[in-house]
Order: sequence, then structure tokens, then C-alpha cells
Amino acid sequence: MTQFNIEISKTSNPDILKFTADSFLTRSSSHEFKNIDDAKSSPLAQELFYLPFVKTVYISQNFIAIEKYDIIAWEDVQEEVASSISEYLNSGRPAITDFTVSKKIPTTVYAESTPNPAVMKFVANMTLVKAAYEYKDSYEAIQSPLARALFNFPFVKEVFINTNHVSVMKYEVVDWADIVMEIREFIRKFLQDGKTVLNEDLNINGSGDSFSALETAQKTRTGIEKKIIAILEEYVEPAVANDGGQIVLDSFNEDTKVVKVILKGACSGCPSSTVTLKSGIETILKQMLPGEINTVEAVNG
Repeated sequence: MTQFNIEISKTSNPDILKFTADSFLTRSSSHEFKNIDDAKSSPLAQELFYLPFVKTVYISQNFIAIEKYDIIAWEDVQEEVASSISEYLNSGRPAITDFTVSKKIPTTVYAESTPNPAVMKFVANMTLVKAAYEYKDSYEAIQSPLARALFNFPFVKEVFINTNHVSVMKYEVVDWADIVMEIREFIRKFLQDGKTVLNEDLNINGSGDSFSALETAQKTRTGIEKKIIAILEEYVEPAVANDGGQIVLDSFNEDTKVVKVILKGACSGCPSSTVTLKSGIETILKQMLPGEINTVEAVNG
């Protein structure tokens, strides 16, 4: 059973506080409840309405936002509320129970080219996963029903899934012009039907690995490696993610001052990856860490 941890965060509205979970609360659409009768489809929201200061409850895929009446300060009750939400979720009870009344969210997916001509990026209007996952074949994709389904197409070579998009690498036997509409519609219908993108609780040898730089940073790192990771996260990852790929730190040799990075998604095998490494990442790291970096190399570029 999934164990939930709740993180408290402020919003631009001082009366509204967000309680973010580290796992999905619901796979369906977002829900807003104005009172306890309105919350018949959410036992969690009903419990929250027993608190006299709760005005509105909003439940999304990975967070609960609560608007309070102006009779109390959040600082006085927020820890108690977070604890109550955590206790409820960790008891195994669902955040939302009545899925029949929830209307399907209109799902849109659009195709976007990447610097790698073998890779097309398919962007959805919803969150798919919380970290990045790359699959080289259907065996690795046992954790992801979406990736496994895509491997049923004979021209699909690799699948990379990130926050709100799927990057598909094809074999050279076909042109994107002949298959892009078919893949786009397949992904759109898969999501529209509410099928599972990723079984996050499934831990099986051979399943795809998450290459989130944030997760990588949790490993034991030297001071210089932590600085490199921070620079990659802030200055490199957003641009690379827009191109359907990911670049994360593999290692840093303090003697040779060589940085090795892992290329994933559209970055892997991309003809312009060498330019990206040399004129992009290497330049940024040398400028921000003067005298610390000699060169940047790709482990599997």
C-alpha cells in the first residue's frame, strides 16, 4: 500500500493552502467541493468539512488545496490538517470514490519535432508522470502500460516518458510523415480512456529507470558534483526537456576535471548532441565553475 507524505505550501491567496502528496491521489479529473453535501464523491473532503474553518476543498491529481474562512490563521492549524490528511490517505481510503459522476477531461495531444530526426515528442494537456522514465524495449517497459502498448508498433524503437510528454524514437524504416498522426491519436485515446501510464508501485528487475536529476542528487555527491547538478537543473534541464530529452550527471573526475553526463530521450543519439555538450553544457559549466571543469563527455551519446 502506498504511503503518503504531505508537504505544505503557500499560495498567492493567504486563505488558501496547498497540501501536496508524493503520490497520485486520483487519476480522474480535478474536483472542487463547496460544502459537505457537495463532497459526496470524496470521503476525504467530507472529513475536512467537519473542520469549522474549511470553506472550499479542491482535490487534484497530487495535491489538496483548502480555502479557509477568515476566523483562524493557517499557522495555528496547518500541521494538524496535514497530519489528518496523511493519516486518512495512509489508512488506504480513497480521496475520490465516485468516478461515475466525473466527466472525462477533454484530452489533447500534439506532436512536436525535436532536434533528433528519429524522435518525435507528443505533448499532452495533463501530467503523466512525476519523474522521467526511458524504455529501450517492451521488457524494460513492464512498469509502463503506455510504453508497452507503443512497442506493439513495429517501428517504435525507444520510448521516453516525462512530466507531460512522451518522446518516441522510431526505426529508419518509416518516415514520421507516415506515422505521426497514428501515434498521436493512439496516445490521445489511451489517455482519454483513463488507462494507466505508469505503475509506480511496481518494482521489477528490468523495468525502466527514472533518471530525474533530483533523484540523482540524493546519492552521495561531492561538493562540486552538487554544484554541477544544481546548474544542470536550473540552466540545462528546462531547455532539454522542451526538446523531449534529458541530460543528467553521471560522474565527475576531480583529477581530470571531466564531467560525464547521461543522455536520455531525444538527446540519445541526436546528431546535435555533441554541439549541445560542447557549446552548451560545457560552456555554461566552465563559466559558472571557473577552473573546475575541463571537458564534458556523454556516457551514451
